[in-house]
Amino acid sequence: MTLHPGTVDPARTAAIFGDDRLSYGALDSQSRALAATLFARGLAGGDTVALLIGNRAEFLVAAWAAQRSGLYYLPLPTRSTTPELAYLLADSGARALIIDPAFAAAAYAALTDLAAPPIVLGLIDWDTGAPETATVEGGDLCYTSGSTGRPKGVRRALSGAPLGSDGRRVDRARALFGLGVDSIFLSPAPLYHAAPLRFAMNLLRTGGTVVGMPRFDAAEALRLIAAERVTHSQWVPTMFGRLLALDHRDRTLPDLSSHRVAVHAGAPCPPAVKRAMIDWWGPILHEYYSGTESIGFTHATAAEWLARPGTVGRAYGSTVHILDDAGRAVATGDSGRVFFAGSGGLRYHGDAAKTAAAHDSVGRATMGDLGYLDGDGYLYLTGRAGFTIITGGVNVYPAEIEAVLAGHPAVGDVAVFGVPDGDLGEAVRAVVEPATGHVGDAALAADLLAWARTQLAGPKLPRRIAFANLPRTATGKLARAEVRHAYLAGHDCGFAATVAPARPA
Repeated sequence: MTLHPGTVDPARTAAIFGDDRLSYGALDSQSRALAATLFARGLAGGDTVALLIGNRAEFLVAAWAAQRSGLYYLPLPTRSTTPELAYLLADSGARALIIDPAFAAAAYAALTDLAAPPIVLGLIDWDTGAPETATVEGGDLCYTSGSTGRPKGVRRALSGAPLGSDGRRVDRARALFGLGVDSIFLSPAPLYHAAPLRFAMNLLRTGGTVVGMPRFDAAEALRLIAAERVTHSQWVPTMFGRLLALDHRDRTLPDLSSHRVAVHAGAPCPPAVKRAMIDWWGPILHEYYSGTESIGFTHATAAEWLARPGTVGRAYGSTVHILDDAGRAVATGDSGRVFFAGSGGLRYHGDAAKTAAAHDSVGRATMGDLGYLDGDGYLYLTGRAGFTIITGGVNVYPAEIEAVLAGHPAVGDVAVFGVPDGDLGEAVRAVVEPATGHVGDAALAADLLAWARTQLAGPKLPRRIAFANLPRTATGKLARAEVRHAYLAGHDCGFAATVAPARPA
């Protein structure tokens, strides 16, 4: 059994967001009242409640309301466009939507496109007089995707077990990172991302304290480490780049002596950046590789990484298998598709074909990455089989961007892929074949960006747009790998499509 908000000292601080400090007592009572309200409004066990809430304490209250009452909670990216929100709400079948006033306009615009809109609650529409619900484990419903199709939801079957029964991730975080009741955990990323959300939710099962930020700011993150005596933190490599870019005073003035563990994942970390962070913070960096699908987990300490630069670690609680396209194991050191065995249970919501494609004949599962194992079982990633782009720690899916750009009347065909970027890990590049009668120039690049901005969130917007006649295979399929290869050597070619680089949300 693990803890939950109702079993922790009610005076203890559960979460800090700016001047707002949420006690465990308030987290327990408010999440209990919201759960009761949701059931009084017609929800039942196994239903989904969507959360369109910024980085604030109420996000954790709403998530715990679902977690404690056998519901799924769906975090919605606050930077989503109206079509993106409408898709996520419709595809998930959300029965309720809790709206932060800051995002009300986008939410209500999305609801007009739904045949069966969910009930809507604000951040204070919680009936403290509604009958209490049973305290049983719920779970999250987070969306991810490969390089084809639209994002798909991932959720595990609910156990129906009493609240406090699910301790898998808690035990792992305690064993690998030392997270526990005395931990003060800085989460500078948006809670709508799966990793920050899961770390925060599971830390609250230990009695620790979550420190959040409304938006990431490098200097403010360091100030918070010093001011709140942060012991643990979680980052993506782009944030490291922002931290290293600070001037000498901002980097050295804050007292970081309380900081014991800095966890990072979400994108390939340039070796020079990681070495610079270890030189600055000491050997407190821990890297892991996993995903929204939760099919497996690897982990590397700073010492392990320094001995084997580039590794994402060895498997923990699962087994890594490297397979060729025929499903056969490859030799040590040879690259292939990365599969995990030991976790099980992966299902993509409403997509049996995608679920089947993610598994091999004996049930091992993959997220579509390529990599190899060394002789000691350390995993190294070499690419992404599905061309998924990881930019600033955010997964971006080319097919979605291609579908938007292809809808412009001046576009005949388009290929989207990632190119190396020292700041973001990867940057989004679009190569467009203009439709007949149109010329690929700076004016068209600007027009395409304006078009895309109406339908895509910031991290999905191309950093540069180039124009070319796109090659196809003998069967008529776009030769995306050939296009990407042609542009890797000179990946700054094309027209700059954005005024400034995309920033972490």
